[in-house]
Amino acid sequence: MRSSSRTVGVHLALAGLAAALAALSLSGCGSANVRTTTRTATRTTVSKAPTIVSVFPIPGARVAAPQTQITFRGVAVAHLGSVLVTGSRTGRHTGRLVADSDGQGGSFLPATPFAPGEVVTVQTNLHIRDAAAGTFRFTIAHPSGAIPAMPLLPAARVPGDELTFQSRPDLTPASVEVTRQTAGAAPGDIFLTPQQGPTQNGVMILDGQGALVWYQPVPTGDMAADLHVQRYLGQPVLTWWQGYSGAGVGAGEDEIYDSSYQRIAEVRAGNGLTADLHEFRLTPQGTALVTAFYPVYWDASAVHGAKEQIVLDSVVQEIDIKTGLVLYQWDSLDHVPLADSYEAMPASAGSPFDYFHVNSVQLQPNGDLLISARNTWAAYDVDDLTGGTVWTLGGKNSSYKLSSDATFAFQHDVRLHTEGDPTVTLFDDGAGPPKVHTQSRGITVRLDDKAMTATLVSEDLHSPALAAGFEGNVQALPDGNTFVGWGQQPYFTEFNSQGQMVFDGRFVGANSSYRAYRFPWTGTPTAPPSVAASTTGSTTNVYVSWNGATQVASWLVFAGPAANALEPVVTAAKKGFETQIGIRAQHYVSVQALDTVGRVLATSSVVHVQ
Repeated sequence: MRSSSRTVGVHLALAGLAAALAALSLSGCGSANVRTTTRTATRTTVSKAPTIVSVFPIPGARVAAPQTQITFRGVAVAHLGSVLVTGSRTGRHTGRLVADSDGQGGSFLPATPFAPGEVVTVQTNLHIRDAAAGTFRFTIAHPSGAIPAMPLLPAARVPGDELTFQSRPDLTPASVEVTRQTAGAAPGDIFLTPQQGPTQNGVMILDGQGALVWYQPVPTGDMAADLHVQRYLGQPVLTWWQGYSGAGVGAGEDEIYDSSYQRIAEVRAGNGLTADLHEFRLTPQGTALVTAFYPVYWDASAVHGAKEQIVLDSVVQEIDIKTGLVLYQWDSLDHVPLADSYEAMPASAGSPFDYFHVNSVQLQPNGDLLISARNTWAAYDVDDLTGGTVWTLGGKNSSYKLSSDATFAFQHDVRLHTEGDPTVTLFDDGAGPPKVHTQSRGITVRLDDKAMTATLVSEDLHSPALAAGFEGNVQALPDGNTFVGWGQQPYFTEFNSQGQMVFDGRFVGANSSYRAYRFPWTGTPTAPPSVAASTTGSTTNVYVSWNGATQVASWLVFAGPAANALEPVVTAAKKGFETQIGIRAQHYVSVQALDTVGRVLATSSVVHVQ
């Protein structure tokens, strides 16, 4: 992340202070930061402001994990100098310093974990932000253990709710139907993560007409979320989260795949945490923003909970993809009080109180983060250097006064758009519990930073009305349309700028997808096309597919009496994910994939006809 523009005044003030010290040194007061040079008979004093170093855990943090690293940002590892780390119970900690890949920082990795409840003191010779004399302290929280797996139940079975293929019997994705398609829909493919089977969960790409393009199942018992096109190292990539879910949150890893569907990186949360399903965003700096949930024992007595209540700390981390190091960490329990939550306190201290529930993170142009919390009904602009809250939209302590039609509840996917008048888009679930709105909607809200008001610009409503109790998103498309995923509800819909539905699709069964997107995508698998064939009477039916290929226009079938005696017999247009082609009975077949000008893209293996 880049430094926030709001810190410019601080840097200027420090520079002014350094200049004043330099001036004092010329009158005999002296300064350790003064460098003197002489040219002919003129002596010039040059003063350099001290480098301010940001650290994580932040000074005064109360919820650090026992496995935490100690992050230093703003100075190269070679200039860190002495780092002395002492736990109030565990004593002096040895460890090693590891550099971040951008050369702008590094981390002290302790050789052994810290003890729950202890205070850790870090002594340096650096100018630490929000600390004195290079020394800062933080407290290790008491972890309550891992979140148990409680996956969503498979969708109830209905006829036609999954696809099956002769050429890929290993794939059984949830089936989709398009119920509305108009000329006003934007170009591009559709990206989903069916998470309630019925027999497989996975990541899915559909073409603009709703036909399957690519599907990759996740391991049994796991689910996937947030399949997305992003850019990494200058190239378009597919990203998503996969792992297990429980208590409405996830524990797993984030994936990055290239356009040939090969994994190029796997991103894990740091500091002993596991990546959550709610956000995975790549930054222009080659880093990743991820979320995590950290169950800890916390004093919730002020909000009618137990003194040792299990509370879920919502965590945002910036991860250096190349090294896996944590570059930044924000913990909700350090910045947002339990009293801001609308979530009901569990009856048992042993049941987790998910008071915040982070569900989206957006990097702003000035380096700040926009963080959405479902259970406080609010979004927070967070300073990227200190973690402090700059402003809040919604909830019990909103910085902006919202018009009555702009209020939202249980929202997801809050995004700030700064082109022209600043606006925010979000998915307003509203269905609770308790139910606040009669139906869910995608909304655009204008922010007036002078009057500090937030007013409704537009809302996208589905017909028939839908009420989502969880998940959902709003994607602003380049042509002014919006693409809305309805979370718990099985629909995904595109609206034009007048709020009219120009595209509508849904899972055939009562399935759900965390988010839904539309993106342009070109995929060329490294694996060859898949072929199956069987003969009935005088006809051989050839079934061919190429999972993920986006440039195939037709199939050229080769057939013959022997594997080494094949001849081209027919060219057939590609139809959907799997194309069935009938030919005169043969013993062996293979198929070539052709593009729109007849160029060969790939050739299948030779298949013995059954």
